[in-house]
Amino acid sequence: MAERIERNESKALDGFLRSFPDVDAQWSKNGHAWFQPVRRAAMARLTDVGFPTTHDEDWRFTSLTPMLTAVFQPAEDAVASVDAQSLARFAFAGSDGPRLVFVNGRFALRLSTLSPLPAGVRAASLAQMLTGDRAALEPHLARYEDFQQEAFSALNTAFLTDGAFVSVPRGTVVEKPIHILYVTVPGATPIATHPRTLIVTGEGSQASVVEDYVTLGEGAHFSNAVTELAVGDGSVVSHYLIQRESRQAFHVSTLRGQQGRSSSVTSHTVLLGGSITRRNIHPVLAGEGGECLINGLFMSNGRQHMDNYMKVEHASPHCESRQVYKGILDGASHGVFHGRIIVHKDAQKTDAKQTNMNLLLSEDAQIDTKPQLEIYADDVKCTHGATVGQIDDEAIFYLRSRGIPEASARALLLYAFAGDMLQRMKIEPVRRHLEQLVTEWVPQGSLLEGVR
Repeated sequence: MAERIERNESKALDGFLRSFPDVDAQWSKNGHAWFQPVRRAAMARLTDVGFPTTHDEDWRFTSLTPMLTAVFQPAEDAVASVDAQSLARFAFAGSDGPRLVFVNGRFALRLSTLSPLPAGVRAASLAQMLTGDRAALEPHLARYEDFQQEAFSALNTAFLTDGAFVSVPRGTVVEKPIHILYVTVPGATPIATHPRTLIVTGEGSQASVVEDYVTLGEGAHFSNAVTELAVGDGSVVSHYLIQRESRQAFHVSTLRGQQGRSSSVTSHTVLLGGSITRRNIHPVLAGEGGECLINGLFMSNGRQHMDNYMKVEHASPHCESRQVYKGILDGASHGVFHGRIIVHKDAQKTDAKQTNMNLLLSEDAQIDTKPQLEIYADDVKCTHGATVGQIDDEAIFYLRSRGIPEASARALLLYAFAGDMLQRMKIEPVRRHLEQLVTEWVPQGSLLEGVR
């Protein structure tokens, strides 16, 4: 009973319920009518279940009270307030690949760079596709991420307005990364955006996609993002998510992947910003011989809260998965890692490994880590482990004995701890960009110049 009362008192939910009829009527007139039954089903489900609380096992380490006591308004069109110069610092030096820019959830053509792509490859606004190419979307959109089970996915589906659509045909290799930049320009009152990204790759294709979430200006806002990734047989996909929004941001993002036979997916996540952040990653290895790597780094300080939830489903035999997540926590920040590996009864010869390592830089920093295995097959190889510690004093002493000042030694060790994750990122311009962001975050990171 207490849980039901808590959900019903959510001001955020009340606000979304009040605003839905107006946007529902608008969408019914703009060519999106074919998707309306899905939107309404998602909103009905959200109305029924409400937002999660700490009574829900998958959310028990994360209180959403600071977010759910706010009333979020639909984000206004702010494309005119943003110029190319203000976005320059978010570009990847040395990369001339395509970049799709969205401002407050709306595609900004004049800020985007639509570089030439291989024949048949599409990188476009989802809103345009909803109106103009139903046939390309209908087999995949809202087919993989289950809004019946996930409240924030239901919210995203109900308010789906725009986002990115990436399609790579069979046998095509896209050599340059496709950069999707989601920019929020806050207003005088809290606003919410619901970016949706749909990535579809054909048999034997290869592609890399970078989702990047940033804030311009001050003010509370909520980014509620969902990405659906449909990977064809033998396809190789690298997906990156960079979250560096302001400290006034609430951020929930979900990656749901459906993998075909002998496909390979690599998911890279770097979390740096936000007040409360929740990252959900849920690949399903549906085809035999598939493999996936989930590689993540979260770095928090102050009173930031970062929750990382992984659910890897092995649904077919001879599949391999690796989860490697690292956290660095300073100040009074709080980190969460909850990793689940589910091996279904037909997924024989599964090879799965899960590793979580964390560094606490202050006495007030806190980490909750929960590795978890659910195995229903009898011929598998699965392991998991988690560590929590501080910087090694012996390593500090060793570096100081080599003439490196103590502050530089600490910065170097922190960078090395994080750098292990960055080295798994194969796209050089993106990796260099993230190396710089990590250097700037590391306490006294400027001392690394000339040392690392």
